[in-house]
Amino acid sequence: MHSSYDVIVVGAGHAGCEAANAAATMGSKVLLITMNMQTIAQMSCNPAMGGVAKGQIVREVDALGGLSGIISDKSMIQFRMLNRSKGPAMWSPRCQSDRNVFAWEWRKALEGNSRIDFWQDTVNEILVKDGKVSGVKTSLGVEFLAGAVVLTNGTFLNGRMFIGEKVFGGGRTAERSATGLTEQLVTLGFESGRMKTGTPPRVDGRSLNYAAMEEQFGDEQPGKFSYMDTPVLTNQRSCWITYTNQEVHEELKTGFDKSPMFTGRIKGLGPRYCPSVEDKINRFADKDRHQIFVEPEGWDTVEVYVNGFSTSLPETVQYNALRKIPGFENVRMFRPGYAVEYDFFPPTQLKPTLETQLVKNLFFAGQINGTTGYEEAACQGLMAGINAHRNVSEEDEFTIKRSEGYIGVLIDDLITKGTEEPYRMFTSRAEYRTLLRQDNADLRLTEKGYKIGLAAEERYQKMVAKKEDVSLLTDAIRAAKVKPEEINNWLAAKSSAPLREKSNLYTLLKRPEIELKDIKELLEILPDMPGVGEEIIEQTVIEIKYEDYLSREKLNAEKLDKWENLSINPSFDYDRLKALSFEGKEKLKRLRPATIGQASRISGVSPSDVSILLVYLGR
Repeated sequence: MHSSYDVIVVGAGHAGCEAANAAATMGSKVLLITMNMQTIAQMSCNPAMGGVAKGQIVREVDALGGLSGIISDKSMIQFRMLNRSKGPAMWSPRCQSDRNVFAWEWRKALEGNSRIDFWQDTVNEILVKDGKVSGVKTSLGVEFLAGAVVLTNGTFLNGRMFIGEKVFGGGRTAERSATGLTEQLVTLGFESGRMKTGTPPRVDGRSLNYAAMEEQFGDEQPGKFSYMDTPVLTNQRSCWITYTNQEVHEELKTGFDKSPMFTGRIKGLGPRYCPSVEDKINRFADKDRHQIFVEPEGWDTVEVYVNGFSTSLPETVQYNALRKIPGFENVRMFRPGYAVEYDFFPPTQLKPTLETQLVKNLFFAGQINGTTGYEEAACQGLMAGINAHRNVSEEDEFTIKRSEGYIGVLIDDLITKGTEEPYRMFTSRAEYRTLLRQDNADLRLTEKGYKIGLAAEERYQKMVAKKEDVSLLTDAIRAAKVKPEEINNWLAAKSSAPLREKSNLYTLLKRPEIELKDIKELLEILPDMPGVGEEIIEQTVIEIKYEDYLSREKLNAEKLDKWENLSINPSFDYDRLKALSFEGKEKLKRLRPATIGQASRISGVSPSDVSILLVYLGR
């Protein structure tokens, strides 16, 4: 056991695991402190990774050299590419995971990193010297020194759990809360708040009547998250869909007078986009049913996750309501759903690196920043771990722009706008989402990860080979000419106008009635096309078909970059600028934006305030 480390990571959830692995892989000696070694990388809520916009984040984490994509591929039991009926910018990979395998694969990966040590304990004090973090102190009174500390406390800071009128301390079922740390951080000048989240009951899959539900299969040709050679699913487990009804709603209403949410016992802000079932039937009284996803928790367990039925009503009310859902008439409940309320720290107190503004080399990542979701936590942990290592190594900060990744959008949103509810990512939050697709995350980010020492040589060479193959196929398509007799029968089958003379294949592929799946088929039947895999074909035809849109977005991003890269001194005296609006001045003084671009996105900073700043800076 060492007493001194380069980086200490507090918490071993999705954020903590990525932070510890990133810092250690880049060369830091890391101590990972967790309250329970048996719950490393625990999937506290639903057993799944990815989804709309979240899947893009997992692929970006993988592209940079993180592990979430690799672990997901090793533990998935079903894979689906969501939004295939929409444009490629909306395609989002999602997998159903084996909860136990996911946690075990993460633990194996972390234990396989020789630069990571572990300590089971609770951290209740940050050691600070001369405005800089120097280590931590645990509940056992043990002090560990470090050059940087990353806090990824999840829902455990002063966590309180609610089931009906029952209230007990804890951050997750059967696990105690962490106390003392919030109080100390507040004395250091940090602002804190309260948020809440919830989880549904878990039930015995043997007691369900699946014949009364709709079966939801995985993709016929399942994909994966990682760009590395991870296993591809050959067998999948189905999920199922059923619905609530008026009987279910009436049964739930019998417990409203004991609901901690409706009686005011829960003060924290809950997730608007993932509300509890009682909140749904209260807010959407005109809806006579709500969708329920029945999700298996793994290959070798009968435990089932009832997605869409998050609740903190009394357990008897939960059980009685469940029995009125089609397929659940004879359900046996393993454990009831519950709500958890916990402390968070508004992320406007952070720098773009996720380092706190008040204490040097202290980083926050995950739900402590007011976010929700495994994927949002993982990418924050990755970025915090990278920058904790670089700070200790006296290297430049590492950030990702909004035009470079969803990770950049998420962090910029947090530090400039803050959040008044648990923040989750959506494709609509990204103004450059046509550029930020799940298929090209490696082309966007792997070189960045490689240059900082996180992405391995093998990963980098795979990206280079992919880029060369895409270029080779693009050149072949540009050069190809197709004759009417070669293509007209095929075009007729696609309800596309026939050719009257030899035509350029590149132009032909842009026809709106020719879909991406059609282009793959076409390239396979045409002669003289390079022999490349389906991934290369898909990447190439997306770039060709959406060339005009992509060019426009790149141009817009380049225009805004001149603002984005115009830095503002952290100690800039905004009081000197008398023409600034009162609200704009107060927000700028409090949030201390690093660039003009960041300042322009702060709520309350007007375009005229930005113009005044630009004039003062000589622009």
